[in-house]
Amino acid sequence: MVVRIRLARHGIRNRPFYHIVVANARSKRDGKHIEKVGEFDPIPTRDRQKHIVWNQERIKYWLSVGAQPSDPVARLLAKVGGTYTSITKTMAENG
Repeated sequence: MVVRIRLARHGIRNRPFYHIVVANARSKRDGKHIEKVGEFDPIPTRDRQKHIVWNQERIKYWLSVGAQPSDPVARLLAKVGGTYTSITKTMAENG
């Protein structure tokens, strides 16, 4: 089974909100997933910050067992600090 870390779209029309999920590569974009590892809101807030929260430990685990990040998720991980390991927030810190 090929596993990917990718974005699942939620929210309403013209106001997307994404869950960062680990899913089978053959499943639908918003279909069944194995685990939710984070959230991403691409619409900037008033202070021009985009909201991104994820569980660093679980992403490291899935990458270590061979899960491949999709292109958008790989770009998000790279923007945070250039590597997959430098992640600023975790879901555990936010409750």
